[in-house]
Amino acid sequence: MRTAFVELRSSRLLKKPLRIEGEYVRPDADTLVRDVRLPYAETSTIRAGKVTIRRGGSASTYSLDRAPELAGMQASFGALLSGDRTELERHFRIGSDGSRERWTLRLEPRDAAMARRVRGIALYGRGAELRCIETRPVAGEIQRTLMAGAARSAGGIADATSLAALCHGDSQAR
Repeated sequence: MRTAFVELRSSRLLKKPLRIEGEYVRPDADTLVRDVRLPYAETSTIRAGKVTIRRGGSASTYSLDRAPELAGMQASFGALLSGDRTELERHFRIGSDGSRERWTLRLEPRDAAMARRVRGIALYGRGAELRCIETRPVAGEIQRTLMAGAARSAGGIADATSLAALCHGDSQAR
């Protein structure tokens, strides 16, 4: 499984949000790869309780205990892709609304360490396509990751409001 993604990262230190583009790849059931291509090159691989981040010729490996939100992301991706509701419910309280044509799945972390960093995750989709993941941290701004068709529709969009509308399915690319 592989899908394109687009994110906008906001910070008080930046004059305008940083647009990040790349691809998520799931080569097997135990691995999730986030390959950033623009505006810099970076590959993060989550596997066996660890994340390895490669920038240029150097790589660093960390335990997921230091980043519980990454462990939750890997668990939720795997459970979503395999249709394993039991596994998803092991990590999150689940809520959903909408219809098959336009749906939202809301995940609230059960793990205390993850809940100290992440308030919740909302997944937006159409049919069988996951189009956007919206992570609400305990502190800081919402992080939106547009995927698949939403990422392709995001070409040229650089403002957070338009990307949020695209994420929520309220708009097509303008």
